[in-house]
Amino acid sequence: MVLKFDSLPDLYAHEFDTVIDVRSPAEYAEDHLPGAISLPVLDDEERARVGTIYVQESPFLARKLGAALVFRNAANHIENSLSHHEGGWRPLVYCWRGGQRSGSFTWMLQQIGWRAQVVEGGYRTYRRLVNRYLYDDPLSHRLIALDGYTGTAKTELLTHLKERGVQVLDLEGLANHRGSLLGEMPGGQPSQKAFESALAAALCRLESARPVVVEAESSKIGSLILPPSLWTALRQAPRIQINASIQARSAYLVTAYDDVLSDQDRLRDRLSPLRFHRGHEVVDGWMTLIDAGDKRALTQALIEQHYDPAYAKAGRARKAEVIASIAVPALDAAGLSAAASQIEAILDQV
Repeated sequence: MVLKFDSLPDLYAHEFDTVIDVRSPAEYAEDHLPGAISLPVLDDEERARVGTIYVQESPFLARKLGAALVFRNAANHIENSLSHHEGGWRPLVYCWRGGQRSGSFTWMLQQIGWRAQVVEGGYRTYRRLVNRYLYDDPLSHRLIALDGYTGTAKTELLTHLKERGVQVLDLEGLANHRGSLLGEMPGGQPSQKAFESALAAALCRLESARPVVVEAESSKIGSLILPPSLWTALRQAPRIQINASIQARSAYLVTAYDDVLSDQDRLRDRLSPLRFHRGHEVVDGWMTLIDAGDKRALTQALIEQHYDPAYAKAGRARKAEVIASIAVPALDAAGLSAAASQIEAILDQV
């Protein structure tokens, strides 16, 4: 009934049909096993109520109320969410620590005839495995970093490379952030734990014998922190430099950042704090371009007066080897496809 997993790859390699998270909706929203569905046996309010009774009144009363709520909610899930499953269905169930919530629900599933099992230690075991994989163990993958000034379409190049069968790790996609001052994406960023879950799952899917192309990033993407093993490997990774003219980069950014550039209030809010770093005169110039709605001139000014100086300053601290430089005259589909072909050829030699 209880399964023990010794490593994160072992857990991800499970052969169960469905993974079920029976924790509360708030617990699930913060983080969960990749691919797990949420079937809470206690909702957020019920969990808080049972916990309060346990502490303030009696563990017995709390367990009695908890049992009634758990079985009532579990019955609802069986009658509705799970009613379509046939007799051979194999679910893997977990709660916070593999205790009463997952144990009770799994017992009910087994009484029906489904071959249900519980993750020993529940979510806490899973988090320990994630932490060990990302924070304690050295990264086993061989990274190749795409480097270049802001606006050289590095993230889009990853998409082209993935379509060609190259192994890629899209950190900005996992972080739901474009990794720059104006990089916020709709929906906001996941929690740090959820980011680490998605990152660990992505790494486990990649073959360690083949190179993995990743965009060169700082130690943070938006508000999220790269785990030490990945950050160390990324700093040391050989680099492929992507070069493009300021004009080409500006044209690309106008399209790629149209959502941000079209929101003038948001632009002013994000750029105003840079007065301390770039000076009032420079930032006032940006505000004038925002008022005029001149997106192309604004992106070029930001490149020349903010992004490129910041990149050059950071570059002085970079020690990694540049194994190739690729010039991309136009950052359109044809230009990026040609660049991807060159990168693929370089990877064949490393």
